[in-house]
Amino acid sequence: MRLSAILCLLLLASPVSAQTVLKPPLQPLAFLLGDWQGDDGKVAETGGTSKGGSQFTAASDGWAILRQDHTELFDKTGKPAGGFHQTMIVYPDGSAIRADYVDGEGHAIHYLSASVVPGKSVVFSSGTGAGPAFRLSYALQAPGVLTVTFGMTPPGEGAFRPIATGKLRKQNR
Repeated sequence: MRLSAILCLLLLASPVSAQTVLKPPLQPLAFLLGDWQGDDGKVAETGGTSKGGSQFTAASDGWAILRQDHTELFDKTGKPAGGFHQTMIVYPDGSAIRADYVDGEGHAIHYLSASVVPGKSVVFSSGTGAGPAFRLSYALQAPGVLTVTFGMTPPGEGAFRPIATGKLRKQNR
C-alpha cells in the first residue's frame, strides 16, 4: 500500500503528466517543441551521412527548453561509423536567449546569443575567442519540417563552414 502511494505521487509529480507552457521570453521558440526525426543528414567533414532524432520539451516550469538527441553516423559508403547522444538547454538570461550544449563525445559549446524570427527560425551563436566559433540554426521550412545547419569558423577566419546539415520531420504522437 505504501509503495503504491509513493508510485502514485511520483506519477502525479512527473514532468510527463504536466503540460508546461513556455514563459514569454521563450514563446517565440515554441515551434521547436516536439519529437523530430531525421534521416538525410550530411556530414561535411567526412562526406558521410547521419540520422537520428531530437526531442524538444519545455522544462523548468517553462523557463527552459531541453533538447535531447541521438545521432547515428555513417561513412561515405553508408557503413555505420558510430553514434552519440546530445543535450542542449535553451534559456533566457536577462534580455538574451542563451544555450549550453554537451555531447557524448565530450564536446561542450556555450551559445551566448540567439537571433530569433518568432515561430520561424533561430540561430544560436557562440562567442569568439581563442577557440573556434560555432553557429547552430533551425528554420521551419514547412509545417512539420525543420532544417538544421551546424557550422564553425576557426579562430581568425570570418566565414562559417558547414559541419552538418539536415532536415527533421515532426512525429505525431
